[in-house]
Amino acid sequence: MLTVMEEKIASTEVPIIPKQEIPASNVVEQKIKIQTKGVNLHYGEFHALKGITMTMQEKTVTALIGPSGCGKSTYLRLFNRMNDLIPNVNIEGYVLVDGKDIYERGVHVDELRKNVGMVFQKPNPFPKTIFENVAYGLRVNGITDKNFIAERVERSLEQAALWDEVKDKMKKSAFELSGGQQQRLCIARALAVEPSILLMDEPASALDPISSAKIEELIYELKSKYTIIIVTHNMQQAGRVSDHTAFFYMGELIETNTTKEIFTNPQNIRTQNYITGRFG
Repeated sequence: MLTVMEEKIASTEVPIIPKQEIPASNVVEQKIKIQTKGVNLHYGEFHALKGITMTMQEKTVTALIGPSGCGKSTYLRLFNRMNDLIPNVNIEGYVLVDGKDIYERGVHVDELRKNVGMVFQKPNPFPKTIFENVAYGLRVNGITDKNFIAERVERSLEQAALWDEVKDKMKKSAFELSGGQQQRLCIARALAVEPSILLMDEPASALDPISSAKIEELIYELKSKYTIIIVTHNMQQAGRVSDHTAFFYMGELIETNTTKEIFTNPQNIRTQNYITGRFG
């Protein structure tokens, strides 16, 4: 029997659930988790983000799509303040997580990054054992209880759908894992410190199709506990894993809507041209 994700992977169409088929008693108003209001970002004189206003709901997956250099990865990095590390960056506007402006004075970036995990395009395990890769964030945050760390490592690997594959290899180097396993290890490392938000910058672009499918399955499962934002160039992947999609072009947010609406009924001609492959 196919899993839910395998059925979605087998189809390039976004499943449509007519509103009238959803009982009113089951409709739950979702909490707004992330907001940006009028965000402008400059790298020196280059205007990378232009007045971005957008809202993301709790425990959903939002896909950021658009051609290379359109600003989607820059936008993603707003939420754990990684753009702070780039020289000559100037940010205007408001970036709110749980209603709080994360760029206000007095915000502790280390605390923010515990709440906002990050997974990069290429797997980047540390030159440590599998166990120590996942335990790293816990140790950095001063946790010394061996039993607690062991339990958290196991749970994080289970969440990342990797535990069964590595439970007998915990003392081996993370570099002995395959590329797909390394990426799931990096996801487990991000989950170990219990964030509520997970940022993923093209997490499957460097992987083979089977490993990519496992990452997509994992994203689909994780959204029951985490708010996820994923940057992807893969239109089919965005259609399979995301609830909402935002199309960026030349630093502007052109259109954002449910993924179903973006892919079946885009309101902007530039969105339509991009998702049908006419440019990008």
